[in-house]
Order: sequence, then C-alpha cells, then structure tokens
Amino acid sequence: MGKRCVSVILFGGFQLLDVFGPVDLLSVVPDGFDVRFVGPGREPVASSQGISVSVTDTRDDAPEPDIILVPGGRGTRTLVRQQPFLTWLAGYARSAPLVTSVCTGSAVLAAAGLLDGYRATSNKRAFDWVTTQGEHVGWVRQARWVEDRNRWPSSGVAAGMDMTAALIRHLHGAEVAKAATDFIEFEAHPDPARDPFAGLAGS
Repeated sequence: MGKRCVSVILFGGFQLLDVFGPVDLLSVVPDGFDVRFVGPGREPVASSQGISVSVTDTRDDAPEPDIILVPGGRGTRTLVRQQPFLTWLAGYARSAPLVTSVCTGSAVLAAAGLLDGYRATSNKRAFDWVTTQGEHVGWVRQARWVEDRNRWPSSGVAAGMDMTAALIRHLHGAEVAKAATDFIEFEAHPDPARDPFAGLAGS
C-alpha cells in the first residue's frame, strides 16, 4: 500500500512532545506515513508550551485517516466537555484502522466513547482524573502503552515515542522500526508493560 494517512488532532493547549516525538519517528520511515495536522480552523493552534503549529486540514475537510493520533496536554481538561468536538471525533475515528493517543489524549478518546470496551492507559500523574472520563474502559495503571485491537493509547508524554516505535514495528517490521529509532538516536523500550512511572500519584 502507499503512505498511511496519519491525522494528528490539534487543539488549544496540546502538549508539543506528545505530537512531535511520534511525528519525528514517523517522518523517517521511507514512504511510510503522510502526517496531517487537523485543527478546528485554518489558523495555527497554540500548544501548552506557547508554540503555535500550522494546520494542514480543518475538521471539516480532513482526509480519511488510516491512523488517528490524539495528544494530551492541559487543553484536554476542557476538550472533554466540548460535545460538538467529541461528536465529530467519534464520527471521524469510526472507520479508522488505528486510533492512538498520547498522555491525557486517552481521556479525550474515552469521553468520545472511542475506548468503550477497550483497555487503555494514560499519564500516571493525571490517571485518577482520566479514568473518570470512561467508566466502560478497562483502565490499566501499569502500562507504558496498551495494544488492544486497533486502539493504542500510551502513557505520559515521552511514552508516545515508545508506542510509535512499536506501531512502526507492527506495521513495517522490526528492521524498519530499528532503523527509525537509530536515525533519531532514541532507545525505545519494546515491552508495553515496562512502566517505571506507574507508581506516580495525582489527579
């Protein structure tokens, strides 16, 4: 097949590394992925770190995705209460072959009903809050990321890079994944249950 379309869902207050850690890995896979940045409108979207990112597509004209990535960040606290957005996301993700998240992005997926009947994880410092967003989700506290059929939520921030490396390995094989992580000099942890931050508490 050709390049897989990866739709990164941007919103005000998203976490930069949640997006650009995975995107950097995806970008070095030859002919692997076409990354799109989907925003609420045409204007750049401000991250939690104050840096704004240009969008390639709006929610109204976003291409059909092969992979959806929902980042976390402070903005998720309000995004989970925006019903028009959640309705759009639920419809947009309905037929996507793979739905992924980083950090508190899993709270957004849960609020949209996209994790009902699935196992999932999230940022451990925000775990108690995240789990209030989906009572029909099998929340896993000790997990770097979770692979449950076509749902791949990961833990906090940098964990998204481990999840993405595993996703590349799943789609393109171990050799391609190793070449990608070597290229950016990143030592990926291949065990999703290896979670040194599981003991962190907070809401």
